[in-house]
Amino acid sequence: MSFLPIVTPWLFWPVAVLLLAGTGWTLAKNRSSTTWRRAALVVLLLLAAARPGLAGADASVVSSDLNVFFVVDVSPSSAAEDYDGASPRLAGMQADINAVAAELPGARYSLISFDSTAKVLLPLTTDATALRTLTQVLAPGSSYTSKGSSISAAAEVLGERLAAARESRPNRPRLVFYLGDGEQTAASAPKRFTHGTELIDGGAVLGYGTAAGGHMRDYSYSADKPGPYILDKSAGYTPATSRIDEKALASVAKQLRVPYIHRGNPADISAALVAATPTKAAQAGSSEQDGAGRWELYWLFALAGFGVAAWEAVRLGAALRRFPGGMLSHPRPTRRSRSTRGRVDAP
Repeated sequence: MSFLPIVTPWLFWPVAVLLLAGTGWTLAKNRSSTTWRRAALVVLLLLAAARPGLAGADASVVSSDLNVFFVVDVSPSSAAEDYDGASPRLAGMQADINAVAAELPGARYSLISFDSTAKVLLPLTTDATALRTLTQVLAPGSSYTSKGSSISAAAEVLGERLAAARESRPNRPRLVFYLGDGEQTAASAPKRFTHGTELIDGGAVLGYGTAAGGHMRDYSYSADKPGPYILDKSAGYTPATSRIDEKALASVAKQLRVPYIHRGNPADISAALVAATPTKAAQAGSSEQDGAGRWELYWLFALAGFGVAAWEAVRLGAALRRFPGGMLSHPRPTRRSRSTRGRVDAP
């Protein structure tokens, strides 16, 4: 059972304790049946105001109550042609972003891209059209300007965005979908995702690519018309091969506290969302959520309180009618006729 008070908890609970203490003191001084009924009314009203509830059999959060962050790898390796046969990995990422958004209609979406650095391409918005448009124009980074990609390049930016979302709407669960291949080409080792990970309520790390790998075309010239294959100088200028690193992706998933799911083809994304469902978000932070996915119990206590109040009102009305000289039993005075004023009856 969890509680969602009708006012902020730091105000509600102290007031509730004071009222209960006062009620207990009154009962200690006077244990009449009337005092017990009034004490029961106070307790029932406090319980109703505390909004008790149980997690439902299906505690999924309404999608319109979600903040969804897409963190997308757009390093040159995202052009590797080993997704669903010989398609670029980024094509799979784009399809999955749109598919996840379709499964979570009405949510607020944010799009963050990264290679050697991270960029917020789309702040949180309910504009699904903007998300689709920006997703469609995503393109792999240039191999000529790349300074080496890091799988943790978005760690700091993501942490800042999560904190800002919590500050703006603390009751909204925050889902993170990290899309990449796990390939680390930066000279330094990847940093850990630590900042803001405690604010993540669900999501998944989605991995793209194969162990055999794929060749990458260069997008230095035009995002619409990729150039020739990137060459590996250390291998006699043959086309370079990029391979998925699922161990690194699993490590990222562990740090973000979400499941890792390999995406080799555009299969139904709903199967991948089973483990990433926001159901866990509703259960994990039920004391802060707005009640989605809960069986509300406050109405039981409110109904019982109404019954006690009605009973007390009936008893009070009956007492007033029986009260000697009371308003309900005292006869109204009659007015004497003007024609009889001053008359004296004859003896």
